[in-house]
Amino acid sequence: MSEIPLSDIPALLLRTLPETAEFIAQKYEMSAEAAVLTEEMTADLYEVLAECLTAPVLMPQLESATPDTELLARCWDFVERLTAHPLESVRGAAYFEVLEQLLNADGLVEAAWPYMGERTRARTLTMLDFYGVRLPGIDGR
Repeated sequence: MSEIPLSDIPALLLRTLPETAEFIAQKYEMSAEAAVLTEEMTADLYEVLAECLTAPVLMPQLESATPDTELLARCWDFVERLTAHPLESVRGAAYFEVLEQLLNADGLVEAAWPYMGERTRARTLTMLDFYGVRLPGIDGR
């Protein structure tokens, strides 16, 4: 995976997941296309992930009885890129604002698991171990 500069992450989010556009526009009170070019959005990565990706796009799909599997695949491809990033701040944003949120309701880790990449799965297993969470079929216990 090629390294993406921190300043390009907001644009990558919008390109990968155009479903986030309305939430980005609402948060920054400008078009999503303009917002992703601002330094503010890069500085707000934790908030952006929480408010523009995880809560409004990812979680509803994971909780849905009929999720959009193509959308979920794109969400987790994006998260995989973040978990592979060389900057701890980017990896931390993915961990705290995406992965940890899977612990907020039963069944979210299991719903997400098929769409996760190798690095995201490894990070999720570490998180589950840290919190003492055991999930049959996920953590091998």
